[in-house]
Amino acid sequence: MSVSSSTNDGVAPGADAPPGLAARLWRRDLPHYPETGRRYLYLGIVVITTIVLYYLLYIQYAVATSIMEHYRMTFGYFIMLSVVGNAIGAFASLFAGLADRWGRANLVVYGLLVAGVMVLVLPHSPNKGVYLALFAVLSLIEGIVLVATPALIRDFSPQLGRATAMGYWTMGPVIGSLVVTTVTSHTLDSSSWQDELTYSGIAALVVFVIALFGLRELSPALRDQVMVSMRDRALVEARARGIDPEAQLKGSWRQMMRLDVLGSAFAISVYLLLYYAAVGNFVVYFSATFGYSEQRTNALGNWYWAANAIALVVAGLISDRLKVRKPLMLIGGIGSVVCTAIFAAWATEPKTGYYDFAWLFVGIGVFGGLAYAPWMAGFTETVEKHNPAATATGLAVWGWILRIVIACSALFVPIVVDSVTPIVEHGTEVKVASAQAQQALAITTAHPQIFAELSKYPAGQAPPELQARAAKEVGVAGLQTVAKAQPQLKILKEHGAEVQKAAKDGPGQWQTWWYVALGGQVVFIPFIFIMSGRWSPRKAREDAEAHQRAIEKEMAQLS
Repeated sequence: MSVSSSTNDGVAPGADAPPGLAARLWRRDLPHYPETGRRYLYLGIVVITTIVLYYLLYIQYAVATSIMEHYRMTFGYFIMLSVVGNAIGAFASLFAGLADRWGRANLVVYGLLVAGVMVLVLPHSPNKGVYLALFAVLSLIEGIVLVATPALIRDFSPQLGRATAMGYWTMGPVIGSLVVTTVTSHTLDSSSWQDELTYSGIAALVVFVIALFGLRELSPALRDQVMVSMRDRALVEARARGIDPEAQLKGSWRQMMRLDVLGSAFAISVYLLLYYAAVGNFVVYFSATFGYSEQRTNALGNWYWAANAIALVVAGLISDRLKVRKPLMLIGGIGSVVCTAIFAAWATEPKTGYYDFAWLFVGIGVFGGLAYAPWMAGFTETVEKHNPAATATGLAVWGWILRIVIACSALFVPIVVDSVTPIVEHGTEVKVASAQAQQALAITTAHPQIFAELSKYPAGQAPPELQARAAKEVGVAGLQTVAKAQPQLKILKEHGAEVQKAAKDGPGQWQTWWYVALGGQVVFIPFIFIMSGRWSPRKAREDAEAHQRAIEKEMAQLS
């Protein structure tokens, strides 16, 4: 990635580079703040890039049971994919904090290229070890882009329009999830899991070409300033001539070690515990507890992701119109707590219907969007309060905490919900064996004593008198039926009891995890109060008016 440095006149490095395609595809700094049309273009490319990246990442979980069956993975091994991936992504996020010095655009563009290639290669992994290694590389890229993309959104969105812009950015993981569930729910009946990964890889390469030619970023001197509204543009460009970006970044990591930055980053991370479970575990949960197929569960997920996506944008628009973040975060947080509490209460009820969950997911999605989009805007403004030049550094801290929490949650799910492992690993074969050996089971159940005695000997080697008694009591046809079903009966003997026990214990264990997610949402609420920003729209409007008067005064002095 190219190192960005500023000249005294605020012109981006490379602005005087020899013309040519190679220079244009590498040196992406803009010497002036872009006009509205170009700015929206850059924001749109960043959002589309984020969507396709999360599509690449989340497609694994939508076809989780198929991947585990293909590679004969245990559920614990599959969970380790998420743990390792998120741990690597966490430290990649810290590395991406260097985007304040290196710039953001090349991290995003070429990171997307690597991610797309990785997903195209994944289905051809010869074994689960190679699959894990490639998934780790994908997670590394995701951790970097997680920081670089919201930094670009911040750069191209003044504070008075930032919640809307962040609303579109936060649609990245949500629309990515919606794309996953929409594509899989419509294609899994005719496509393999390998096809699903290939579709996502092709989509990534198409967006890479768009970003390669279309994405730009602000020069360091421009992006290192706080921009409240587009009316600040002339002053920001004037100030840029006297800014030394390297001096602005001194002590930036230390400046981010504040309660309002660290605390709010942790709070949103645990608030999203239910979201992580929806992405990584809903297929397994609904399959084990309610018998839903992958396709049916992904169709159910469409309700959640669609509602969440719409709410993110609407919440951003409302937040920017009112010029406040905290009231919307509070309403969203409380609403999420109520809806999640209802969901947790219904988790053990087999009578809960598909549309009961669907409408409940709509509520969770709406309140989640109401909290998250204003939070993203509020968090970047909290970081700017300490040092506007350290935006990527602050987002790196958030990305690191977020990924560590996700890794920990992935690690603890199979510990809290230990019933998942036998159901995932043996549930299908036990179900099939039970259906195929139904008649044989009826016979052995009707004559338990004689079959208990026969089981002491290898097949066909029981004493003649025992065989004669068995033929008399059970009948030759019955013995033949049981003999034919021995492979199925062996499966039921080895795994039937543990699968049956897991099916009984599973709903209660999942309910425990839903209450853990509920606790994370409760923790989020008090941390709203330490973030930057007003509670009163009237006070916020007065602040904006005072800022505009100060801008006009400074511009007059510069003139």
